[in-house]
Amino acid sequence: MQLPRPRGPLSERVFAEMLSPDPKPVAVEPLPATGDVLADEDLQVTLWALYELSFRGFEDVDPDHEWSPGLITTRRVLEEAFEAALRSLTDDAVDRALEEHRRTTEQVLAVIDDVDDPRLARYLQREATEEQYREFLVHRSIYHLKESDPQAWAIPRLEGGPKVALAELQYDEFGGGRADRLHSTLFAKALEGAGLEPAYGAYVDVVPALTLATNNAMSFFGLHRRLRGAIMGHLAAFESTSSLPCRRYSGGAARLGFDGRVNDYFDEHVEADAVHEQLAVRTICQQLVDQEPALQRDVLLGASACVRLDALAAAPMLEAWQQGRSSLLDTPQEEVA
Repeated sequence: MQLPRPRGPLSERVFAEMLSPDPKPVAVEPLPATGDVLADEDLQVTLWALYELSFRGFEDVDPDHEWSPGLITTRRVLEEAFEAALRSLTDDAVDRALEEHRRTTEQVLAVIDDVDDPRLARYLQREATEEQYREFLVHRSIYHLKESDPQAWAIPRLEGGPKVALAELQYDEFGGGRADRLHSTLFAKALEGAGLEPAYGAYVDVVPALTLATNNAMSFFGLHRRLRGAIMGHLAAFESTSSLPCRRYSGGAARLGFDGRVNDYFDEHVEADAVHEQLAVRTICQQLVDQEPALQRDVLLGASACVRLDALAAAPMLEAWQQGRSSLLDTPQEEVA
């Protein structure tokens, strides 16, 4: 994979430094701690590329740059604004959950239920065209081709029951001992079944900032040990909001007559994620807060960020489709087919 295309002056400067032999920090203009950060194309693609250095990297970037002090300094500045925006987005829901419920399990479920918007799943099940369904898969490819990788960083940062439960959950996500059943592999096969490119990162240049932000939140939480509570809360929300939508996504794929590999991916998650929800919410999050009460608010931050970012990303997608437009960046729908 090559570096993505820049989307503004910030990404142009940072990508130039990433291609240089000795990257220097890039001066960043003051950034507001608001939702504008989440929808900022230039900032989100920059942050995504900086995080990608700790995943698969880029063919045109020196692997040693993962630990470049200059690039990490730049990333830290962007992360400060990103974290402030995420906390601003979620603080009210987290406060309500803490006020209304005593146990972590109920608090996590409360922040998840605070955003109950099934419109995207229903639209894909009942109304989406083939082109729109393919666009949905394109949006999802940014995460699902590295599914569960950000959460895996938490394993060495946990202990006792939460560590064991996370390892059990990840074992399923990583194929249960079978490489061909890796969930990321299943999603690549689903892309092929829909006539799309299965290569990792193939569509990063066409997905909008909010899609990148949903992925950047996982990378941000996963990469920082201090935010181990947030990545586990995010995991709990992700698993808790997956089973029923996946049933609807599979129904939409069947309605449209897609190759069975598309259904295979979503059908795999209907049953598995119902089990994972119990592990993530009731075992990992509850026991983690029992062990480390100081992580309580971050667990709820992660859970609320998951559902709220998903809702933010889904809204313009649906609006575009209902207006007969592509939800992707400057890309006619036929180019995605």
